[in-house]
Amino acid sequence: MAFAEGMGLRERKKLQTAIRIYRTAVALFDEKGFDAVSVQEIADASEVSKMTVFNYFGTKEDLVFKPMEEHFSDPARAVRERPPGESALEAVRRQFLEMIEARDPSVGLNAEPFARRIRSVILATPVLRERAYLTAEKGARELADLLIEETGERTSSLIVAATLTTVRQVLVEEHHLRIDAGESVEEVAADAAERAERAFALVEGGLAGYAVRQV
Repeated sequence: MAFAEGMGLRERKKLQTAIRIYRTAVALFDEKGFDAVSVQEIADASEVSKMTVFNYFGTKEDLVFKPMEEHFSDPARAVRERPPGESALEAVRRQFLEMIEARDPSVGLNAEPFARRIRSVILATPVLRERAYLTAEKGARELADLLIEETGERTSSLIVAATLTTVRQVLVEEHHLRIDAGESVEEVAADAAERAERAFALVEGGLAGYAVRQV
């Protein structure tokens, strides 16, 4: 954990505790099912109090989502931090390609079994699937609000935000599905950038010539 190198001892210990609770919770959820595991059971397995669990993670659902929730704002972050002269689409595409190159777990490219377990828990739990959907919608709205503020155009901004976030979601889901089907992360990553380029190019070029019915 290179990001912990600049922390003091107290901060490192708190981070280690949070990670231990998180990994323990996900392992139990994956083994027994989200609804069958109590917060007290997670606390006991993590060797902390129930109150400590809630101090680090506000709700039971946060034990799955809190460490990853910020990634739903990645498209808005890319647009907010883009340099002058770069369009919203270019910013989101560039960020996504960088995340592919880094094998970022948030875009479905991570070989660690733990990362796969998180997805398994979410897919198996209706309340978590609903939260994933709502959080993704929140991320799209965050991007839309940013574009509305910049351009003053509400309708166009909503369409652009929905389109760009959907492109990312489809690409990420494709990564997950291929790995679930047995392909290695490196096999999926080998053509991930090319597929992403094609997907964003489809949006960039517009849909006027797409799927014209042949006579």
